Amino acid sequence: MTPPRRRVRRRHGGPAGQPETPVSRGPAQIRESMSAAERFEVFRRHQAFEASHRHDYAATLGFELDPFQLDAMEGVEDGDSVLVAAPTGAGKTVVGEFACDLAVSRGQRAFYTTPIKALSNQKYVDLQARFGEANVGLLTGDVSVNPGAPVVVMTTEVLRNMIYAGTDLSDLSHVVLDEVHYLADRFRGPVWEEVIIHLPSHVRVVALSATVSNAEEFGAWMREVRGSCRIVVSERRPVPLYQHMMVGSVLFDLYAPSSNGSGRLNPELVAATQAPRRPRPRGGGRWSPDEGAPARPRGRRESRPQALITLDRARLLPAIVFIFSRAGCDDAVSAVLASGIVLTSRGEADRIRSVVEEAVATIPPEDHAVLGVSRWAAGLERGIAAHHAGLLPIMKETVEKLFTRGLVKVVYATETLALGINMPARTVVIESLTKWNGAAHVQLSAGEYTQLSGRAGRRGIDSEGHAVVLHRGRVAPEEVAALASRRTYPLVSAFHPTYNMVVNLLTHSSRAATRDVLETSFAQFQADGAVVGLARQAREREREMIELESQVACELGDAREYFALRDELAAAQKTRARRRVGEGRRAAALALAEVRPGDVLAYRRGRHGNHAVALTPAQGTSDAPLVQVLGTDGRLRRLGPEDAGGGVAVVGRLAPGTDLRRVRRARDRSELADELRRLVRSGSLEEAPGRAEGGQDPHLLELERRIRSHPVHQCPERETHAVAGHAWMRARHEYERLARSVEGRTNSVAKEFDRVCEVLDLLGFLDGGEVTEAGQQLRRVFGERDLVVVEAIRSGAWDGLSGPELAAIASTVIFEARSDRDRDLEPALPGGPRGGLARAWAGTLAAQGRVSDAEARAGASPTPEVEPGLMAAVHAWASGASLSTALDAADLQGGDFVRRIRQIMDLLDQLRHIDRPGLAARARAARDLLVRGVVAWSVV
Repeated sequence: MTPPRRRVRRRHGGPAGQPETPVSRGPAQIRESMSAAERFEVFRRHQAFEASHRHDYAATLGFELDPFQLDAMEGVEDGDSVLVAAPTGAGKTVVGEFACDLAVSRGQRAFYTTPIKALSNQKYVDLQARFGEANVGLLTGDVSVNPGAPVVVMTTEVLRNMIYAGTDLSDLSHVVLDEVHYLADRFRGPVWEEVIIHLPSHVRVVALSATVSNAEEFGAWMREVRGSCRIVVSERRPVPLYQHMMVGSVLFDLYAPSSNGSGRLNPELVAATQAPRRPRPRGGGRWSPDEGAPARPRGRRESRPQALITLDRARLLPAIVFIFSRAGCDDAVSAVLASGIVLTSRGEADRIRSVVEEAVATIPPEDHAVLGVSRWAAGLERGIAAHHAGLLPIMKETVEKLFTRGLVKVVYATETLALGINMPARTVVIESLTKWNGAAHVQLSAGEYTQLSGRAGRRGIDSEGHAVVLHRGRVAPEEVAALASRRTYPLVSAFHPTYNMVVNLLTHSSRAATRDVLETSFAQFQADGAVVGLARQAREREREMIELESQVACELGDAREYFALRDELAAAQKTRARRRVGEGRRAAALALAEVRPGDVLAYRRGRHGNHAVALTPAQGTSDAPLVQVLGTDGRLRRLGPEDAGGGVAVVGRLAPGTDLRRVRRARDRSELADELRRLVRSGSLEEAPGRAEGGQDPHLLELERRIRSHPVHQCPERETHAVAGHAWMRARHEYERLARSVEGRTNSVAKEFDRVCEVLDLLGFLDGGEVTEAGQQLRRVFGERDLVVVEAIRSGAWDGLSGPELAAIASTVIFEARSDRDRDLEPALPGGPRGGLARAWAGTLAAQGRVSDAEARAGASPTPEVEPGLMAAVHAWASGASLSTALDAADLQGGDFVRRIRQIMDLLDQLRHIDRPGLAARARAARDLLVRGVVAWSVV
């Protein structure tokens, strides 16, 4: 590792955005008020700038560089690693492109990495325009174009894999990590830290990030692991952003025109969100197409067509409207089209049509209907589109192309657009300040709001950007102001040791050395920083305990001892209650293991009794069997011991001949649920299980006796003492909790590494510190369920499968259901219960069980369960079925299906490198079967 360089950190901001360093000024600009020494320093720096590579590079750009760009480029040229944190659209990528140019000029190479393939493809085109096609390559896992070029664009995962594979990087001088704030992403994040930690020391890192509130912390960590890091932060948006709210059809400024930066809310807006009628206009601060009209009743949402009309009349198009649901985006397009709104001229519609026809030519005609191509094209010609992951890649890219050309005027998009493609607009509209996170509706954070609104304002096109939040009868101006005024977007590490990571590291290093390396992660760096604050809080609780001790004193005896006994009794009672729950779960596990399809189950969770019909036999491990059931509410779920801790029993059966497989459609599920409810109401079922009660606990009885016999128990002031006593106990518990947290955070990543190693040891992938033959196979498989994949393969579960069967079983380790309803679908197994796919599925479940058991023994985080929901669709597609047949089997949208198929193809490519007889050929054949129709379009 190179010795630390200068610790430089520069922040840029201010409305004028004038350079804060004279490096870009000519001598004529030097103020006469400067001293001779200051004038000489300015002159010296100006001469150095004119002699620099960045000066020559800037001359080729055709626009003037901002101060933060010049400072960052200076750091790159000086040989530092650099962290650039700036708002969306500020021009961070210029710094990355400069690093590439500098490397090429010195006869070296540069890698430009991005988090997703779509961004890599976009950057590949941009850099080709800059450096020429012969000088730029592309690597995205399944695509390899000119890999030996001086500048290579790639996904970050590809670079990580190259490092682990021992690729010669001696001629690599710079790595650009674009969108480095992705390291906070739960799934992709660890890859960034792996790259930063393991890149050879001679390579300089140029990290480009959205504005984060802890850039100094991240930069300090980069200094620790890279030897140098110049931190350059710009908080100035290149295009000013103005905040608004829309109430009914009226657009209000969020802040009063005369607030002078004080952030005082617009009183007309406040009145409009409270009063029954709108005030008449008084100038400055709003625009309305129907001024003075009665306000909409509170609680009624602004209609999407009317909101669009308001934006159009206020000249605020093009706009991106963020809706946190794919269905909502599609519904918005339908509503606007139904209203008859047309946002394009005849000439624009003709230009759109030619682009659309070119794109549609790549989609097989037989797939047009299921993909809704006609409706999509009609919306585009009127300047209206949706953008979400459910669209085919070619459809999304067409929307992006037309929007950036100014032909599409409004795009209804999910929030993923804000984190991906460079697609700014004049205006951003946010329909709601709450979103569904997969488990509950949660409020947008200030960071999320900043990320979304940051898309507003096109540099070089718009003089200002606009962010609009819809009132929808419930959003208060104060809520919007609280989000708009805060710029807190902390970068929090998501790093954790994975099975694949560990075997790759241990192949080239000892266990002790690898443990030390992982302790240099940003995750541990942040944990160590948190320990300081936790230790301070622990000391405060300790002082509080000492102060309270005098108030707890009692003349009759040791009050602390007495209240400690009372606390011990309360804890023991809670432990007994938990033990009863555990016993109930074990009893439930035994009962569920015997369940047969068609059994009617009565089970109790907490105080509530429920009935359900079993659709499958128990799956999973013996300790945690899972039974697929349909409840009386018509919902599918997996019933496990934790769901039936209060008791579970078979109380009857459905009528013989009942078709239990008719659960794929909502109507069929409803009919089966009706049949179940009739059976429950009939009174013919056995009695539901009651709550089991245990006998007296001797330990509890002894504690109660000691408390009653304690001298303090007889004190007439006992309950007065109790106030201070309970406060003392709370302080003690908090102190102990904080002390445990300090201990837990110390070496936390290394401890997790130890648990991962124990799992690998238990399963035979490691032998102490040595990577076994099975571990060498694991090195080639990347993914959340990497261990399950290799465990299933080495057990023979995937042997002898046909191409469609191998592709189908591979889908179980990459598929993640979007909802519990999807996850609960009974797997359809082509070939029947005795076919090859059924055998492979059973073997994969067994492999999952072995992995889960080892993780439980080691105390490691559990691997997500394999999911069968995509098997039938993938098997159909690989067997030559139409897209509509495949989508119907999976209940997926076209874009989701293509993305999942591409992930399966990635996994099949990985399997080709596993040493298993016949596997490579079968994986290649399975992959080839998938590459057709809409999937083939994006495969190079």
